Parts: sequence; structure tokens; C-alpha cells
Amino acid sequence: MRKEYNNNLEKISLYYSELGQNSKIFNGFTILKEKNHYQRLHTIQKKIVDDEIIGFMLGGVGLTPKKQEKFKEIKASLSKLSAKFEENLLDSVNSFNLHIASKDLLAGIPADVLKSAQLLAASVNKKGWVFTLDFPSYIPLMQYADNRKLREDMYYAYSTKASELSNKKLDNTAQINAILKLKLQLAKLLGFKDYASMSLTTKMAKSSDEIVKFLNNLAKKAKPFAVKDMKELVTIGNRYNIDKIEAWDIAYLSEKIKMEKFDFSDLEVKNYFPKPKVLNGLFKVVFKLYGIKVIKAKANVWHKDVEFYEIYNKKNKLIGQFYLDLYARKNKRGGAWMDEALSKSTFNGFDTIPAAYLTCNFSSPSRGRAAYFTHDEVITLFHEFGHGLHHLLTDITHYSVAGIKGVEWDAVELPSQFMENFCWEWAVIKDMTEHVDTKKSIPRALFNKMIEAKSFQSGLQTLRQVEFAMFDILLHSSYNPSTGKFLQLLDEVRDLVAVARPPNWNRFPHSFSHIFAGGYAAGYYSYKWAEVLSADVYSFFEESGIFSKRIGNKFKNEILGRGGSRPAIESFEAFRGRKPKIDALLKHSGLSN
Repeated sequence: MRKEYNNNLEKISLYYSELGQNSKIFNGFTILKEKNHYQRLHTIQKKIVDDEIIGFMLGGVGLTPKKQEKFKEIKASLSKLSAKFEENLLDSVNSFNLHIASKDLLAGIPADVLKSAQLLAASVNKKGWVFTLDFPSYIPLMQYADNRKLREDMYYAYSTKASELSNKKLDNTAQINAILKLKLQLAKLLGFKDYASMSLTTKMAKSSDEIVKFLNNLAKKAKPFAVKDMKELVTIGNRYNIDKIEAWDIAYLSEKIKMEKFDFSDLEVKNYFPKPKVLNGLFKVVFKLYGIKVIKAKANVWHKDVEFYEIYNKKNKLIGQFYLDLYARKNKRGGAWMDEALSKSTFNGFDTIPAAYLTCNFSSPSRGRAAYFTHDEVITLFHEFGHGLHHLLTDITHYSVAGIKGVEWDAVELPSQFMENFCWEWAVIKDMTEHVDTKKSIPRALFNKMIEAKSFQSGLQTLRQVEFAMFDILLHSSYNPSTGKFLQLLDEVRDLVAVARPPNWNRFPHSFSHIFAGGYAAGYYSYKWAEVLSADVYSFFEESGIFSKRIGNKFKNEILGRGGSRPAIESFEAFRGRKPKIDALLKHSGLSN
């Protein structure tokens, strides 16, 4: 399957390169751009024409034939390299498992995690317990295992995956260097000084300097809180005879602090979030906000765990559909994402109903009961559903700007991050919980503790995201890829912003799929950029009532419904009535005094 995928990848890459250099189509758009024609177009059509002309220019339509061929070669090579990067990462994760024969080494790890590890061991004909680098296995071990050496071994495996330190055959170093060199060549071929300048042509931010300034400002505000977070870790580390805090101690000690400070654990909360109640709660939120109903339906699926749903509007008309693929499994790409199956459009009188894929990697059901989710997993589900709604609730029928199409990359996270806020509302949470044993809803007292802990270590978490974003934007602007010293650049970024430093053998870039195998190159900053927008948007709901139908309809009409039919800043201002402010993000993140 992989072989066939890669064979076709080359053909698809060539097709889109040739399409992007088709002078006949491009000339058609330039004619439409002429004064007399352009003035007769409506606003959405003008946006499409403008987007297409930029797209063709970025596709190399203005290059000489010789340079166009070079452009195609580079694009084809980048497709192959990105695919290889992802393959190496997946194979590296799949090739690792830690077999534990003695239960003495597993002190502190919750019973349900041990049960899953035992079932995994049995599936490969081993006695004892098997742990993998998949999140549902890796994260609980790092949070709860008392054995420090066990945590270190798992952290080493996780943070060196797809590098020369784990398996030289699956080392992504060559892919990283080649991708960076080719992206710079591509940008220079089109007349840009670096890849970031080329990428930002279609984003809200207009220069790498603007992004660096934004990230530095965020780091400056977060650093005092991160220093305080680190001091807490050092204090509790001393009580557990840990003289020097290492990367593999942070999740473990953080869980201890959380227990002492707020008197609850992630495991305790997880026991309240069964999948059926979580989905019902999510669907209730969107019904209250937008009057839409989500109903389970039948469809052909690629795995027995995949489900299919349909969305109906107030008039009971089918307006969208989506597949839900929630659980981690072998050979499945890690992480969580939304992707398009069909986009909304009208052509020759035929309306396409949009459809989406919503994919996560949560713990699957075990012992004949429903899957139970951590609160972080619930937040992830709401996040991806927000992307889904952006795609599915569009009012635009012009294919190229419907849903998430045509939306600037640094604004596309707004609807997803907006949805996360509802996971911190009592009115939402109380109706989507049921304890695994007592069947009672989560107590208000426990929820209040969760709210108290919401901004726990937000300083460290913010700096971590700033670190990734800064590394990405510098990698694609000021960095010289011919040196091959990307790890040195990451160290320099950490010197600037980090409070918690990983060991020098950490190989984070080798699994940084967002920028080397996804669409986030010179765009990882967009998570924080869009978070400013989403927090500001949610503050409007807080002012008016979180289930205000008036504000819900305004959000649906001005942001979700508009898709890429106008610049994202215009959609934001049409909803909020002003330009964005960072205040709400700082408040929601606990980074304001």
C-alpha cells in the first residue's frame, strides 16, 4: 500500500505542478482582473480571482520553461521527502516496545494502564506488560511510574525516535537537511529571499520579523510564570530525592504537585468521561449554539471502530457529514487532525454536501466497557470538531473558498481553539460525565479543582510552544540549511526562551511532522497567533452568555459560514466589532497578574 501511495504521490505532485503553471488558465484569471471585468464581479468572486493569481505565481507560472522544470523537480522531491519523513517516524514508533516482566518496576502506574499493557503483551505472545510510544501508553507511564530509570528509558526512546540515536535506517536527519535546502531553492526560484517570505504571502502575518516580535513578546510575558513553575518542580523534586530535574521527571513531578495543590489526578478525572456521554455533550453544545443536530448514520468505513455521522439544520435538512476515527492502533498516523472528504460547492445546479474526517489517537475500549477519555483528550476532540464545523457549516458554495479553503493558515485554528473553551464550562461538563463505577456526574467540587488547575504550568507550556514556533520561523528565514546545523539552531532558540531544558541528545526535530511532513512550515506560530483570535472571540460569548443564540448565530454567519471568502481579519472584525487584543489570551492562560 505504501509503495502504491508513493508511486501515485509523484504523479499527483506533477499534476498539481503542471496545473499551477498552466498559462491558459492563469491568463483567464488575469483577464478577469482587468478593470472592466473585475468591477463587475461580486466580493467573493474577486477574492477567488486574487487568490488564484497569487497561487499561480507561487506555482511558478511566471518562470522560464527551464526554471519551471526545476520547480517541478523540487516539488516532486519535497513530496517524496515528506512522505519518507512520516514513514520513518511511523516505523520508528512501531518498532519500539518495552517489555516488562516484573510488576515491581511498575509501581505507581494506574490499573487500567497496566491492564492495557498486559493485553498488548498477550497480543504478541508475551507474559507481563508491554509499553509503546503511542500516547495512551507513553503519557500515563511518564506521569505515574515511580521508577525513575523506567521513565528515563521511555523518554529516551520517545525523544530520539526517527534519529541516528534510535535506528540509523529510520534516521530523518537526511530528510530534514534535504527538505530545508529544497524549500530555500524553491523560494529563491520565485524571487523570495527565504521560504518564510514565500509562505507568508498567503498568511495574516506579513514578515518573519513580525512573527519573531510576536513570539518574543509572548515569551517575555510567560517567562516569569515559567520560572515560578520550575521552582515548584525543584521543591517537590527535593522531597522525592531528585537533586536535578530532568525531562523525564517533569510529567511525574507535575502530577505530584497537582495532587498536593489541587487534590486530584488526571486518572480520577478520566473515570468520569465515557465516550457516549462525551459525544452527547459535544453535540448538545453545537445544538445550543447553532441549532444543528448530529445523528449517527450508516456508511462503509475502513475500520470497525470508525463511526459516521450526519448534521441537520433547523429545517431538518442534511448539511454535512463526518467520519469519526477516535482510537490509536498500529500503523495509524499519530496525533489528531481534521481533513476534507468533500467540500461544499454548487456546480450545474448540483449541490455537494460537505464531508470531513475527524481523527484522534485515544485509548480504545477495554474489558467490554466504553472508552474513557482524559480531560485533555476531551479538549482534543472538541478542537478537531471545531475544525470540522469550520468545514461543514460553510455558507459558501464557491469550491475554492468554501469551508477551510482559502482561509489564511494563521487563522485556520481559530474555530478549533474556540471550541476548547467549552471544556471548561460547568454547564457543559456536568452533562457529559458519568463515573465508571458510581454512574454519577462529576462533582462540582472536583470540577472547581480542575478550574483552579487550568492554568497550572501555563508558563512552561507557553514557552514550549513559543520554542517550537521560534525554531520553525528561524529555520525557514535566517537559517542557512547548507550548514546542516539545525540542532544548533534549536539550542540557540532554547537559550533565548526555555526555562526547562531537555538533554542534548533530545532529537525533537526528527519527529516534528508539522513542519517537515505537514503544512506548518514557517507557520507553526499560527497556533499561538490564532489563540489570540479565539480567546478574544470567546470573551464575547462570556460577556453575552456562552450559549447566546444571537452571538452563536453571529459567529456561525461571520466566521464559520464565511470560510475563505474574505480575509480572516475582516471576518474577525465583522464578528467582534474591532481589531484583536491579546488580553483575553493572557487572562485565559493565567499569564496576567
